[in-house]
Amino acid sequence: MLNQLAHSRRAPRLSLRRREAISGYLFVLPAVFGFLVFIAGPMLFTAYVSLTEWDMLSPRRYVGLGNYRKLLTDDPLFWKSLRVTFTYTIITVPLVQTVGFAVALLLNVRVRGLAVFRTIFYLPTIAPIVASSVLWAWIFNSEFGLLNNLLRQLGLKKILWLQDPHWALPTLIMLAVWGFGGTMIVYLAGLQGIPIHLYEAAEIDGARSWHKLKDVTIPMMSPVIFFSTMLSLIYSLQTFTQGLIITNGGPANSTLFTTLYLYRRAFTDFKMGYAAALAWIVFLIVLVVCLFTLVVFGRRVYYEEEGR
Repeated sequence: MLNQLAHSRRAPRLSLRRREAISGYLFVLPAVFGFLVFIAGPMLFTAYVSLTEWDMLSPRRYVGLGNYRKLLTDDPLFWKSLRVTFTYTIITVPLVQTVGFAVALLLNVRVRGLAVFRTIFYLPTIAPIVASSVLWAWIFNSEFGLLNNLLRQLGLKKILWLQDPHWALPTLIMLAVWGFGGTMIVYLAGLQGIPIHLYEAAEIDGARSWHKLKDVTIPMMSPVIFFSTMLSLIYSLQTFTQGLIITNGGPANSTLFTTLYLYRRAFTDFKMGYAAALAWIVFLIVLVVCLFTLVVFGRRVYYEEEGR
């Protein structure tokens, strides 16, 4: 009798569904905590700071939308940096995607030493961006750089790669294309996931290499192409390290990327409110560009599972 009474007073055991729910919440909790503390929290703080004047030494002074108004109507350097950033992005993204896709096609064949070639092409990607920037700054040095030494040996005039405003941005674009290895790996993985029977069926129908590329490879690769292009767009619009280390925004602000201009405003001029407003403008620009790309090109992506 006492045993039955003690058993009846025990707390009821949790059901399997409830225990799974609790376990799921516990696993998700670190990610949610990290998002709130390291992403959402700082974003809300910068949104508040963007409405103030603050040099991190004196108290913040509320100015409303004054920073945004000045940024959009009375700051030619902002529009200059925006033009540099979009020029860099419009040229770099198609080049990197095209070169990465072409090299992935070449490496998606069975030949001797294929692993060696894949490793060589991928090596620039794993090099730290600071180290590669210093290396390229030496290669493009106008006086003792490797490239100008080669030009002199060929009897050609030296080029002021990093001192001429007409050459500085193309030089950084070449550096960006040099690091196409990450894009190549993504495309190579996508190519190896295309079913072989599609190519066999195309060959039975008499399709040549160009037709197989146009009618089989590109449609099947369209989700990967779309994904890689979106990532490349986001990365290019936030380019910072190369412009800081190699040219420091010069010459004549020809490589002044928007993120580099933001850095100067924040940590050189100590105008944190103005820099926060600029950061939100950059965020909105990236968001609008990505949404535009999603709306315009997302519907052209072919998903085999959905038959579209």
